[in-house]
Amino acid sequence: MTLDPDLPSPALREDLRLGESASGKDGEPSWMIQDTVINRFYRIGWLEFECLIRWDKSPAQICQEITEQTALRPDISQVLDLRRFLERHDLLKPTPESLARLQQRDRSDGWLTWRWWLHHYLFFRIPLLRPQRFLTRLTRRLKWLFTPATPIVVVLLSVLGIVLVLQQWDTFSSAVVESFSTEGLISFAIALVVAKTLHELAHALVATRLGLRVAHMGIAFVVLWPMLYTDTGESWKLRSSRQRLAIASAGILCELSLAGLATLGWSLADPGALRNALLYLATTSWVLSLGLNASPFMRFDGYFILSDLLDFPNLHQRASALARVGIRRTLLGFDEPWPEPFRASHRRMLIAFEFVTWLYRLVLFLGIAVTVYLFFFKLLGAFLFVVEVTWFILMPVTRELNYWWTNRHRIRPNRRLMLMAFAAAFLLLVAIPWRTQIHAEGVARTERQLRVFVPFPARIQNIHPVGQVQADDTLMVMEEPDITSHMQGSEAGIRGYEARLAGLIADAGGLEQQAATRERLRVQYEEAAAARSEIARLILHAPFAGRWMDVNPEWRAGQWISPKEPVGVLVDPSRWQVDAYVRQDDVPRLAAGDEAHFYPAGQAAPITGHVVAIDTTRARQLTHPMLASRYKGPVTVAADRDTLTPNPPVFHVLVQLDAAPPNLWETRGQLQIDGNRRSLLVEGGTHLVAALVRESGF
Repeated sequence: MTLDPDLPSPALREDLRLGESASGKDGEPSWMIQDTVINRFYRIGWLEFECLIRWDKSPAQICQEITEQTALRPDISQVLDLRRFLERHDLLKPTPESLARLQQRDRSDGWLTWRWWLHHYLFFRIPLLRPQRFLTRLTRRLKWLFTPATPIVVVLLSVLGIVLVLQQWDTFSSAVVESFSTEGLISFAIALVVAKTLHELAHALVATRLGLRVAHMGIAFVVLWPMLYTDTGESWKLRSSRQRLAIASAGILCELSLAGLATLGWSLADPGALRNALLYLATTSWVLSLGLNASPFMRFDGYFILSDLLDFPNLHQRASALARVGIRRTLLGFDEPWPEPFRASHRRMLIAFEFVTWLYRLVLFLGIAVTVYLFFFKLLGAFLFVVEVTWFILMPVTRELNYWWTNRHRIRPNRRLMLMAFAAAFLLLVAIPWRTQIHAEGVARTERQLRVFVPFPARIQNIHPVGQVQADDTLMVMEEPDITSHMQGSEAGIRGYEARLAGLIADAGGLEQQAATRERLRVQYEEAAAARSEIARLILHAPFAGRWMDVNPEWRAGQWISPKEPVGVLVDPSRWQVDAYVRQDDVPRLAAGDEAHFYPAGQAAPITGHVVAIDTTRARQLTHPMLASRYKGPVTVAADRDTLTPNPPVFHVLVQLDAAPPNLWETRGQLQIDGNRRSLLVEGGTHLVAALVRESGF
């Protein structure tokens, strides 16, 4: 619609309020328009203020009077832009034309349309309380919270709690791991509700203390995820950015204080329900305050804190506009004016901030889309996944690409060639099969090693000292008195039966007893042979040449040893292998003979090797406990205390090393295995098709 600059604009609504606001960094005065119906605020500058006090005149007259009476030199288009802004936000008295547009919009955006459902699925709010009277009374009773001594005491107690927890960190970390159960998740949810309630109450109390009205508090649903909210929109009335900063940071400071005090309480409390509750409060508050609310890349507390610290309203929108123009000027060569005049260094910082914001939001929105897909049944989950990706990711990108296409005639020839070359190079890079590396965790060990145990409880006679041994060298000599006594009895019985048998042969009447005596003699021979065999088992020999080690230096002759206790370890240090574990998706890219590089823990230089064998089934149990996350290793295992079952599943890969590790003993480390060549384009397409086929079974 074309606006006539010679006709007066529609009058402003009579219920609007206009008040002074804080001056900008350059000293330019600013004002705030308050829409009292929806409690929304709009910040305007000097030019807009001068236009509003002359709003009963035509745009041409407004420009002329401002030029004559002030130092400003406005253009008519600026006045017309202000009128469009006021109309777009319904700040002007409705005209018949605007009423018709509102009625048309109301009919087209009713609850029966898909747009209404999409908007209310993505975000809607439910006010629950009008807490002004309650907040006024509560603020008077909590005056002590706002004294200078309170934050000092809270900080000191929080630091004390952190120090005490660090002294018993193993207990704290194990308690956190054990809390991941159905009961623990419910407790975390309750702690989350408590922490967020106090968070929002802190915003409301500080706003009330500064003389503002908190219109309402309630629940906001962002992609159907409930979040408490507090309407502190009147904070824009405050001229001091420090006061607005106090309101914005109150929630985070409250949660950090709660986390610190709960941490101290956990360290001092006895095991029980109270200690568990303090654990849930501490961990939930720390994570929410530092990991979520403090982020300036979404419109959470961290964003408003940063905006107030910089005194830079609408940070995201203004940085986004700068970043889009920067891309167009740099990549396409468009000669577009900057949306706002900034110093070059300031402008670069804002553009860099927006790039990080885009990356952060891309990861976050993809995560939300996947979560929504997994939360609902497949058909609805897939539909909502498409909605999330389309609305938050594809639509902004599509709008910018449409702008590029519409203005393609403005692209400089050299930039067009550069873009075509870049696109061709990118396609070439993703299409060419590249040699890739596969990461794995593993333990280097000798190819031949033997843990020596005694076959049954026995007494030490002699132990070979630690050091090099040859094949068939005696490692240990043991004795078992009962077996020795039994063998001696059998040998005495043999001599007795042999003498008796000789007498019966000489006696003509003893022929009838010879058969029975020979049978008893045979039994004695067998018992003696069995005893000698058992005694021979107590003499332990080295089956191969190597290094004899890990012998308890406190063992002495005459000491008894259990068969469950290892005597020592015999290793052959000439050949070494690595028991490695790789992810399931990486197994098809491996083959016997692939080159590998093993990096022992604490060593910078790798040891080369090659793949010998690849298991075809998942590893049911970790052979080396040092790799398990339960013992602070890199491989995550299931929560079952009796086993070390990897979760997610991994596959065992055996790697032969070309040299021994420096310490000549079992060493944990990382491997980089040269896998099969692959094209990122082909593999990405294969994974996409496989995912579509896998998830298409509704």
